[in-house]
Amino acid sequence: MIAAVSGIVGARNLLVEWTARTLRARYQQSVLGWLWAIIQPAAQASIFAVVFTHVVPVDTGSTPYLLFVFVATAPWAFLSASLTDMTGSIVDNMALVNKVYFVRSSLPIATMLARLADLGVTLVCAIVLATVWGLQPLSPAIVILPVVVAVQMLLIVGLGLAAAALNVFVRDVRSILQLGVQLWFYLSPVLYPVERVPAALRRAYEINPMVGILDAYRAVLLHGALPDASFAVAAVVSAALAVAGSAVFTRLESRFADVI
Repeated sequence: MIAAVSGIVGARNLLVEWTARTLRARYQQSVLGWLWAIIQPAAQASIFAVVFTHVVPVDTGSTPYLLFVFVATAPWAFLSASLTDMTGSIVDNMALVNKVYFVRSSLPIATMLARLADLGVTLVCAIVLATVWGLQPLSPAIVILPVVVAVQMLLIVGLGLAAAALNVFVRDVRSILQLGVQLWFYLSPVLYPVERVPAALRRAYEINPMVGILDAYRAVLLHGALPDASFAVAAVVSAALAVAGSAVFTRLESRFADVI
């Protein structure tokens, strides 16, 4: 893990350039450009709000359901899009991988950083919405927000690096991952509060790192509060997955050119 981090730091210029290139490629032919970063989670949140406010009501206390779900769909979109992009990043750039030596982990990590820019836009939008609704998202607890984002990035890096490496050898990985993320969505508190999970299952449920991460986003942005203990669990699990994912990528990296 230390060697992997050192390699990424050494390739930071390449990482910045590849991230910028990814962003340019994504938005240069787009009419709405950065607005898509807001439109997609906002559209999802609006549909969920209609269903879970009027059809199958979900109690979120004093927090409007639309805002409750938007603050979760934004980081979930970051997770889902990043993992999809990272999984195909090596295979989609096979010509470059075969011809030039560089720190190959910079490819999947750069795709995640490009999605991080989208998350930044949606979080600003969430802060504005929370302010309009009379909440106080810019409380002192806001200083914890970068930590929450960093923990989610650790989780994404771990899963994304492993998926990118395995996808070189088994092309079904991308489809399996997309299915897994869809199931993971319903096993995470995106549409409902953690309190709806039976107390007897709560401890096992919180092993899912997205439980603590999503609750931390809501605590900071909606309640001006510090995250609870579930965020510490999420941080430990995410760090462990980052180490494991980096190890998988490093172990398989030398065989990429032979397969591709």
